[in-house]
Amino acid sequence: FVCGKRRPRIPRVTEGRPNVDMSMNMPPEPESPELMELMQAGWNKVNGRLRDLLRYQDFGGSTEDREAGALWLRRRALVVEPERVLVTPGAQCALLAILTMLVGPGGVLCCEDVTYPGLRALAGHLNIKLVGLPMDNEGIDAVAFAGACAQYAPKALYCNPTLLNPTTCTTSLSRRQALVDIARHYEVAIIEDDAYGFLPRAAPPAIASIGSELTYYVTGLAKSVGAGLRIAYMVAPDAAAAARLTAALRATTVMASPLTSTLATHWIRDGVADLALANIRKESMARQKIVARILPEHSYASEAEAFHLWLKLPGGWQASSFSAQMRSNGVAVVGVDAFSVTAAPLQAVRVCIGGIASRSDLQHALGLIRSTLAEQPLIKPAVV
Repeated sequence: FVCGKRRPRIPRVTEGRPNVDMSMNMPPEPESPELMELMQAGWNKVNGRLRDLLRYQDFGGSTEDREAGALWLRRRALVVEPERVLVTPGAQCALLAILTMLVGPGGVLCCEDVTYPGLRALAGHLNIKLVGLPMDNEGIDAVAFAGACAQYAPKALYCNPTLLNPTTCTTSLSRRQALVDIARHYEVAIIEDDAYGFLPRAAPPAIASIGSELTYYVTGLAKSVGAGLRIAYMVAPDAAAAARLTAALRATTVMASPLTSTLATHWIRDGVADLALANIRKESMARQKIVARILPEHSYASEAEAFHLWLKLPGGWQASSFSAQMRSNGVAVVGVDAFSVTAAPLQAVRVCIGGIASRSDLQHALGLIRSTLAEQPLIKPAVV
């Protein structure tokens, strides 16, 4: 047989027309030859332990991997005992274990009214009722959270408080404290998804550092090192909760791959993860400058170190029709309906700028977005 041509990792501009995926929220790929050499050196160390790493490891992560996770969390000013850190094959697996343990089928979970679509998928899978809470520019409305606690008796509050996916909103320190106070009063656990918390150079403290006794903290390396690494660290409020989560992880995922968890440990201890994070920040900031130069002012929300933005559509556009129009132009974006827990508060789309192969491709795609914003809708959703 004849092997087919390999698909490029990221679609590139061909024949003068863009074919770019701005729907997947992933960090820019490393371009530094020095960084790539250091990453390869870490992989070579893993290869040297291949025989041991092909065996089953401790559930929840080896002592070495938990210690590396605790070391990584210090970048967020979180000082935790390695015994409270659990290693998981990605943040989604961590959330599955937490939701299974804390909420369960038929339980109620509060969250942002526009939230991470992976949470919606998990809630649907586990038959969990989501109660979407309105937000302002400081985060979840504290009064609305208190009202929901009194009315629905939720098992937990899920939040993505730093560079929220999709809106890029970062919850203020005072609002974080208010949410913790309310959660304490009503004895509601907090699930903090800190996927993007390492990106800003000056992010507010993690909620887990304010209300450690009631917070289940999750962060992964997918957004701060590389999307394919699929290693996350979960911090339980105490040793008893960590033991229960270990059992939940064993039932749902068995363990994180020892190959990738060991690679992550080497990269954290050798400083490679820090270099990768710095590279992602630098490239994201460069791409955000391109965004600011091309898209109309005040048409979107984002932050300097983020690699996604929240594009607010002008009157006449629906998110579904705008997404369809952009797709016909060769650019994929994601409409608000994918993120909405309640009725969509506004017509908007998430635009991801990290996964595009080059800055020139990004510039071309943003130019198409700008020109489409200035047009009247041509494609309307089909209704049968």
